[in-house]
Amino acid sequence: MNLTIDGFTPGLEETATGKIVDTSYSPVSQPELKALKKWKFKWKSLGTDNLEIFKLTVTGDERIQGLIALQNIPSDKAVYVKIAESAPHNIGITKEFKGVGGHLFAIAIHRSIELGYDGFVYMDAKNLRLVSHYAKTLGAVFIGTPHPYRMAIDETTAKRIINFYNFKGE
Repeated sequence: MNLTIDGFTPGLEETATGKIVDTSYSPVSQPELKALKKWKFKWKSLGTDNLEIFKLTVTGDERIQGLIALQNIPSDKAVYVKIAESAPHNIGITKEFKGVGGHLFAIAIHRSIELGYDGFVYMDAKNLRLVSHYAKTLGAVFIGTPHPYRMAIDETTAKRIINFYNFKGE
């Protein structure tokens, strides 16, 4: 996973104005995945067996602001974050909204809570720089094997993160 967390806000922050806008999330459809253009990850090629893919949107605007693919791992009593990505228009210095990355992880935590796992989430960072970044921004802890950059968000940290957001699930 190669997602940068650029801040935590109750909603997304409109970069041009600093205005906080409300968000919601819902499952993404296959036609929506097929219509994606200029995303780094090829979402339409992602096998959806055992995965739930959610889209983050601004309330009243159906444009996708970010996507997250989650896998329920009952044996670990956790949700595994397979892929998370900000929309192309939310990357770089000209991004439309800040806060997408944090929101995507909050969706994962919310799903973990719904499944009875108290917010426990884990993921595989792409490199050591991201291990440090996720530790600093999310409070994730490095757990290593079976992936060299595996990290987890525990229940206490999950509650802190989820209580910050005001998004609505559909």
